[in-house]
Amino acid sequence: MSWKLEKEFRFEASHQLPHHQGNCKRLHGHSWSGRLICEAVGLQESGSSKGMAIDFSDMKKAIQPLLENHLDHWHLNESLGLENPTAEIIAQWIFNKVKPQLPMLTAVIIDETCTSRVEYRP
Repeated sequence: MSWKLEKEFRFEASHQLPHHQGNCKRLHGHSWSGRLICEAVGLQESGSSKGMAIDFSDMKKAIQPLLENHLDHWHLNESLGLENPTAEIIAQWIFNKVKPQLPMLTAVIIDETCTSRVEYRP
């Protein structure tokens, strides 16, 4: 048996892709959304999280500081310290920052728009 858990998050942010040959070279913003994906092969057997693979509130606690201090209402080129913050690189950045708090994290999905999505799995 295995379980896959997803916790969604959202943020508003601007970025620009200086190497892009199209419109994304200019400063622009998105209403981003994303999901943390955790996977487990067992459930906790005791305590307040008995019967859970992981508490969804723990997933929220892991992403919340990044939303407040780097993602929501920030210019991502500056707040993430990235020259070219593509959706792919943002997903990887989030994964690397969250993984220490969520050992069961296996992927991060980022929706740059309602029709454009990337999934990062190391």
